[in-house]
Amino acid sequence: QVRLQESGPGLVKPSQTLSLTCKISGTSITTSDFYWNWIRQSPDKGLEWIGYVAYSGYNYSGPSFQARTSFSRDTSKNQYTLNLMSVIPEDTGTYYCVRATMAPQYWFDVWGQGTQVTVSS
Repeated sequence: QVRLQESGPGLVKPSQTLSLTCKISGTSITTSDFYWNWIRQSPDKGLEWIGYVAYSGYNYSGPSFQARTSFSRDTSKNQYTLNLMSVIPEDTGTYYCVRATMAPQYWFDVWGQGTQVTVSS
C-alpha cells in the first residue's frame, strides 16, 4: 500500500524558509508516470496547488509560487522536499504531499495526513 508522510517544523518566523519533506513508502519515487505534488489548505483560501516533482526529476511550480519556491528529491531516501522562502503569515495552513498519476488526466489518488504550519513571530 502506498503511503505518504509529511515532516517539518510546525512554526516558522516571517522571512524565514519553510522546508517540508514527504517520505514515500510502498512505491518508488521514480516509478513511471507518477507526479509528486504539494498542496496546501487554509480556512480562508481553500485548497491551493503549489507544484510537483515528476518521476523523471522534472519539477514545476505554479506561477504564483515560482519566485520563492523550489523542489528537490532524494531517490536514495525515496522522498522529496519543498522549500518555500520568505514566508509571511498568509502562508499559514495545512500542507499535504499528494501523488498524481496520468491516465492521461491527473488523479490525485494518494494523500498524506497533512502537517500544520504556522507563520508567526
